[in-house]
Amino acid sequence: MRYENIVPAVFLDRPNRFIAHVEIDGRTEICHVKNTGRCRELLIPGAAVYVQRSSNPGRKTAYDLIVVQKGERLINMDSAAPNAVFGEWLREGCLGAVDELRSEVTHGDSRFDFAFRLDGRPCFAEVKGCTLEEDGVARFPDAPTGRGVKHLHGLIRAAAEGYGAFLVIVIQMRGVRRFEPNWATHAAFGEAMREAQRAGVRLLALDCEVSPEELRIADPVEIRL
Repeated sequence: MRYENIVPAVFLDRPNRFIAHVEIDGRTEICHVKNTGRCRELLIPGAAVYVQRSSNPGRKTAYDLIVVQKGERLINMDSAAPNAVFGEWLREGCLGAVDELRSEVTHGDSRFDFAFRLDGRPCFAEVKGCTLEEDGVARFPDAPTGRGVKHLHGLIRAAAEGYGAFLVIVIQMRGVRRFEPNWATHAAFGEAMREAQRAGVRLLALDCEVSPEELRIADPVEIRL
């Protein structure tokens, strides 16, 4: 996926989950943060960021925060991007012959990000975006996620019913060595991943090529449970 109207900026602070103050050409601007996660290791005063100028003149905030630079690595922070790039990846045939692709599909008491047929088999996929990296290891979640555990249990039930079931971790950066659940933050999510794997849910971790103007899925990453 591509972004238009990208502007370099400097992160100043984040008064709440939804907005940040950034400096653009010497002036302070209020910027919408498109990620409600904690992101404490990313949003550090003085960090280089890239923001998207809105084309909507009626908006309260003129910019959206899209990318942050952490050391030499660019990290996409747009929480809507993982679903968008995974949908593109599916349509390109990277997983196999996919048709009947739909988004936001309810099955039982779960609402999955995608439903599709893969080589003729009906499937569901739930996508999680990952922006947390520590010493070359990507981890999810960065805060407890009861909703994430519920999604995994829904995938387990779908697999038991004969559906193809996928948990997809889109790592919104390049160059990590592996992916692990964030055991210190939410061990229940890691245990649910283990249970899902035993139940036949396919676990995928995919890193991304990131630039200020673009995000696209690159390669599979080792998952270590």
